[in-house]
Amino acid sequence: MLIPRQKTPQLQLPTLDHGAFDLSAERSERGTVICFYRGLHCPICATYLTEFQKRVADFAERGVSTIAVSSDGKERARAMADKIGADTLRFAYDLPLTKAREWGLYISASRGKTSIGIEEPALFSEPGLFMVTPEQSLYYGSVQTMPFVRPHFSELVGALDFAIKNNYPARGEYTGTV
Repeated sequence: MLIPRQKTPQLQLPTLDHGAFDLSAERSERGTVICFYRGLHCPICATYLTEFQKRVADFAERGVSTIAVSSDGKERARAMADKIGADTLRFAYDLPLTKAREWGLYISASRGKTSIGIEEPALFSEPGLFMVTPEQSLYYGSVQTMPFVRPHFSELVGALDFAIKNNYPARGEYTGTV
């Protein structure tokens, strides 16, 4: 389990159009929002990533970089980026499932073709949304066991405004006896 205010796992992946992504080398003022998505086969992911794409500038205005990540290969990642009309959202691909587990993501097995007629990979990770500080510590995290009911990017932008204004710390950091 990832713990707020503690270092996150490393994350180094190829991207479609922006060279290699290396979380430890990110240099944004306030951190990075990482959206792990299920893959091209997921119609809910396409809708979710469309909204993420619309908010890239909002995050950038607050000093936060953004990236979408999946275990899909390059061709499927490109198809998803094209599908949502991504022009500013970075897409990383080839996420090893062992790395997905390090991030606390759930792993699902294929059930064949989805409602949009695209075959699911044999294994793939379920969604997760994280904000990581420039020091690579966890600020915010949310993981799903299935594609439904994800955090809204507009709410995360609003929460960032509050956190910035009030110097609000990451919460959920207590690991002692209860």
